[in-house]
Amino acid sequence: MHQVTSAHDDLFARLDRLNEIGAALSSERDISRLIEQILVAAKTITHADAGTLYRVTEDGRALHFEIVCNDTLGIAPGAAAGFPDLPLTTPEGAPNRTLVAVCAALEGRTINIADAYAPGDFDFSGTHEFDARTGYRSRSILTVPMKNHESEVIGVLQLINAKHPATGEVRAFGAADQHLAESLASQAAIALTNRQLIDQLETLFESFIKLINLAIDEKSPYTGGHCQRVPELTMMIAEAVNATRDGPLAGFRLSPADLHELEIAALLHDCGKITTPVHVVDKATKLQTIYDRIGLIDTRFEVLKRDVQIATLRRLLELRPQTDAAAEAARWAQCRNELDTLDAERDFLRRCNIGVEAMSPQDQQRVREIGTQRQWRNPEGVETDFLSADEIDNLTIRTGTLTAAERAIINHHIVATIKMLEALPWPKHLKNVPEYAGGHHERMDGRGYPRGLTGEQMSIPARMMAIADIFEALTAKDRPYKPGMKLSQALGIMQKFAENGHIDPELFEVFMQQKVWQRYAETFLDPAQIDLA
Repeated sequence: MHQVTSAHDDLFARLDRLNEIGAALSSERDISRLIEQILVAAKTITHADAGTLYRVTEDGRALHFEIVCNDTLGIAPGAAAGFPDLPLTTPEGAPNRTLVAVCAALEGRTINIADAYAPGDFDFSGTHEFDARTGYRSRSILTVPMKNHESEVIGVLQLINAKHPATGEVRAFGAADQHLAESLASQAAIALTNRQLIDQLETLFESFIKLINLAIDEKSPYTGGHCQRVPELTMMIAEAVNATRDGPLAGFRLSPADLHELEIAALLHDCGKITTPVHVVDKATKLQTIYDRIGLIDTRFEVLKRDVQIATLRRLLELRPQTDAAAEAARWAQCRNELDTLDAERDFLRRCNIGVEAMSPQDQQRVREIGTQRQWRNPEGVETDFLSADEIDNLTIRTGTLTAAERAIINHHIVATIKMLEALPWPKHLKNVPEYAGGHHERMDGRGYPRGLTGEQMSIPARMMAIADIFEALTAKDRPYKPGMKLSQALGIMQKFAENGHIDPELFEVFMQQKVWQRYAETFLDPAQIDLA
């Protein structure tokens, strides 16, 4: 009677353990730990001494050893390195039913072997070889297929040497052991499938993000490089903040889930640029649209020069009978002076078109004078100003190559980014992505865009991204309108930004103290840019 009660108590305890395991399996996020939990749990509820878990390979042609453990041999649960895959078919293409694990997978049924050394239908030569090599004795083997919600076998759970819970004597797996193992295998298969589906969905989602960045990259190699580097730098800053042990940010930590969320936001921070016209994004000179209009102005100068030469020749022909050599030489000297003036004006406009240095008011005025005081005859034969109003507006841009209207188009990308990201139904663990990605052009003093947020209204991750975005832009060597700055110059500008309310000074201090700038420079900058150690 006592033995019956004890057996019932043991069974109830194992059922309780099975329920606990089911709940634990559904909450585990890491597939490797999930597989380990499954095998350990199966050993526990069946009192098995050893076990192995196989998974069907992606091509569906074999069983792959995922994990193995053996209490007697002191083999803790770990990856089954060195064990070959078990092919599901023979070299001739027939089902490989001689291997018990493969047979269980092919037929979708549990196979309970009382003694692996007794004559039978299965080939246990591999098991016997393992025993001979290690001194182990494999006796009872319970092999259970793992079926998902679609009754598809995704793996096999194999348990070895059931032990009596009181005496430790090796025995055959009983009916209760088999039922419990089958129940666990079913729960485990569903948990594993769910985890795989979640991982696949996350991989698919991240692939879509990379697809967007690839589209931006193909559209413009300049912004494409930016979209790759800003996430890298953002994560470097986040890791540095996590490593900080003193100062105002000493108590701030980002969990692995937080870091993943930030990385997603960083990858998407410029997704709105997919809506920005490429000729604005890539505008390398002031007159560039689809092409650089400085070529048109060159042509006009050539027309004016031909006009001067033609006018000189005509005048000389008209006056030739009355013109002496000195007068003719003077006329040609005047012609050369006019041509030199035109060449000087053309060279000046070419320099203005580059837009590398800040333009002085005097140079802006000279552009206007050339554009309005000099006339030319257009292809319609109409005499008009040498430069159009739009050309004058572009050539008199004080800094850079963008007009105010084009700058507004560029800046609109962040509005587009916010609209795109806020339109998505983000899961709870990614709900902050729009805020992080949409805040990288805001400033601590509230003078940023598009929302004019202050530092208090911005999250720390959003402030990290603002620093990453600016530093990458300053040091980028692939921009069409400027060379990459040297480190000393870029850090000097960043220091001023920290002092004048542009970026978070506390984060910038971490950026400097943890030498994030150095790590980034060693990875992404040319050696010629690195003038600090």
